[in-house]
Amino acid sequence: MTLETKGSGIEPRRYDVGDQVDVLCDHIRDEVRVRDWLHGVVVQADYKMVAIQFIEDVYLTGGWMVPDHVLWCQQNSDVIRKSKKRRRRKTKARKT
Repeated sequence: MTLETKGSGIEPRRYDVGDQVDVLCDHIRDEVRVRDWLHGVVVQADYKMVAIQFIEDVYLTGGWMVPDHVLWCQQNSDVIRKSKKRRRRKTKARKT
């Protein structure tokens, strides 16, 4: 969490660029459209809004597919949370 400006009374940001998050959104799973948590990465953030990019296709609630795979949410939204997934580090091949 970081503050956008000092002493301005603005709430701290929950998410910053590079954070791994889960978003409750419409997407395709096993060839069926579902509304469930989907893993993404924060690509832009300010004190009010956050942009999350996904690998999979995501859809607006009205049915339209988001062409750039980026959804915008409010920083304090209930549909976004820190990801519980951990990135696996690639193991280095040992020389013998």
